[in-house]
Amino acid sequence: MSARVQSMRWASFFIAVLNPVPYAVAFYRGWGLVVRTLPLAWSMAVRDLVGRYKGQMIGAVWTVAHPVMLMLIFLFIFGVVFKARLEASFELPRDYTVYILAGLVPWLACIPAITTSCNSILGSSGLVKQFGFDTTILPLRDVLSSVPFWCVGITFVVAYTVLSGNGAPWTYALIPLVLGTTFMFLVGLAWLLAALTVFFRDIKDFVTVLVTMLLYILPIVYLPEWTPEVFRAAILYNPLSYLIWVYQDVFYFGRIEHPDAWLISGGMSVFVFAAGYRVFSRLKPYFGNVL
Repeated sequence: MSARVQSMRWASFFIAVLNPVPYAVAFYRGWGLVVRTLPLAWSMAVRDLVGRYKGQMIGAVWTVAHPVMLMLIFLFIFGVVFKARLEASFELPRDYTVYILAGLVPWLACIPAITTSCNSILGSSGLVKQFGFDTTILPLRDVLSSVPFWCVGITFVVAYTVLSGNGAPWTYALIPLVLGTTFMFLVGLAWLLAALTVFFRDIKDFVTVLVTMLLYILPIVYLPEWTPEVFRAAILYNPLSYLIWVYQDVFYFGRIEHPDAWLISGGMSVFVFAAGYRVFSRLKPYFGNVL
């Protein structure tokens, strides 16, 4: 009887977790909140970016210089030092530099959004304790702070592709769609990390190490075929790999080379957005007590 009761409890738990209705409601409410608070979150993000470089010699120029310098460093290491090359063909239509940039741009833009969101609540305890302030805006602010990285990175890869004679593929028309799904994914992940870090402070350190490690696990600076067979599963079954493949389709292949990646990354973005909002909404009433 005890085993039967236990199995029923587990069944109820999985039904509650996998029930799509709460996620659909969370997605609807979360997106409505984003639309309502976007102007305020954007103004807060701009103020943070200005304050971040205040008093420095070249000031806000670092907003552009920082991502460009990072991209140039990676291009030098893998394109010059290791002298990696791709033979032009239908399967690999552009050079190795475009391949690196296609995966490097989204990941370098994701890193500041992911790492700073861990401290969204912890670093704003004064705002959290203010009556009537919606703390859900804080992770959204941190995601919007990464917009300059997106703009600079995309401009860099597009300019290099066109000026190097590779032309502008039709898939550039899909850039707004890709950015929209990535934005949903990052906002949901930011809500999730911001809420959990309030109660588990080690998450921010774990995330810092993880995002650096993922740079070399994801198919960004090498083709999946270059890895030994025993390690290839770490790439193929990594959900973030599908996000990178979508960007490579847009900026490198110039065609839908990975149709499954578009479906998986789109579904993952919607799920993470809804799940992140659900978790944040459940834990939000306890933030003030913990802080």
